[in-house]
Amino acid sequence: MSRIDFAFGARDRLRMACEIIRKHYLAGREIVIYTQDAKLLERLDLLLWGFDPTAFVPHVAANDPLAARTPVTLTTQPPVRRLPVQSSEQAAWLLNLDAQCPPNVGQFEHVLEIVSNNDEDRQSARERWRSYKADGHILHAHDIAQRA
Repeated sequence: MSRIDFAFGARDRLRMACEIIRKHYLAGREIVIYTQDAKLLERLDLLLWGFDPTAFVPHVAANDPLAARTPVTLTTQPPVRRLPVQSSEQAAWLLNLDAQCPPNVGQFEHVLEIVSNNDEDRQSARERWRSYKADGHILHAHDIAQRA
């Protein structure tokens, strides 16, 4: 079963996603970002280039020829976890930005969910929480309202 971490209380969901993606990139961890919403993924792509003047987070679409060598991949297709090349490498994490639970969630040891204060976002997060719980995943909630 996967560990699912919900970060509740983000003022700006995409900005918080950028912060989390940067944190994992700097820690040497691969991360796959998934949503079916192509426009949302385009907004995140642009934001990753300019959310912080000193930040550099290399990222590409999952179907890009450079995806195998790029630590951050973006996809609207069912996410696929890349296995570490060396045993010392950390397994990739999944950041779900979709309103639904992602397909193939069981492939990932760790899944991140960012939830804003928007009522619609909170409601869809509650539904995902219930679905993950029913599937037997390990759930954790974090209040990030003060950090957001």
